[in-house]
Amino acid sequence: MVYRIFVEKKRPFAVEAKALLGDLKAELGVNIKKLRIVNRYDAQGLSAQLFEQCVGTVFSEPQLDDVYGELDAQGGTAFAVEYLPGQFDQRADSAAQCIQLISMGERPTVRTALVYIVYGDLSQKDVASIKEYVINPVERREASMQKPATLELSTSEPEDIATIEGFIDLADEETSEFVNTYGLAMDAEDVAFCRDYFKSEGRDPTTTELRVIDTYWSDHCRHTT
Repeated sequence: MVYRIFVEKKRPFAVEAKALLGDLKAELGVNIKKLRIVNRYDAQGLSAQLFEQCVGTVFSEPQLDDVYGELDAQGGTAFAVEYLPGQFDQRADSAAQCIQLISMGERPTVRTALVYIVYGDLSQKDVASIKEYVINPVERREASMQKPATLELSTSEPEDIATIEGFIDLADEETSEFVNTYGLAMDAEDVAFCRDYFKSEGRDPTTTELRVIDTYWSDHCRHTT
């Protein structure tokens, strides 16, 4: 079962929300009157009793935070932001470790998200601008507001990695064209070196192998490798 809790800084301590509100007004010029930032925790793999025990010890600080079982965003527009799969979530990991220390049992699965609630005379374009401002697509994405049935991540079987057929048979005069075709950082001499190495193994490299070598031999990384 997935348990969910919302945690929000009490108004005198909502420094992050106040700072972001000022930034949005100054940078975007939107008619935003109020902003709330709420931490959302989803936890699975623990009992209801343990979850309740952790509400005021792991997920929140009673002196500083307000805690809700359901989020009231009436009068505002709410959206959630979470880390992309594969990105490390320090808040979730710390919470899971703390719960494990309390229970002395198995570590539960914890997922977190930031819920932003904006108030004011805002158009859909304004809300889209706010989302674009607060969501860094390199590491985060907009999350569903619905509680999931499970926190288990489903993954699909990856496709077979392509082999660069004929690589070990490249002629010296073909290496420059190969560099251009694949957009490599390495030069023709590097390609020839790789060709001779894989020829000694009696096989062509995969695209992944060649891309990894190309990355480590790039001007940015080569001095360390």
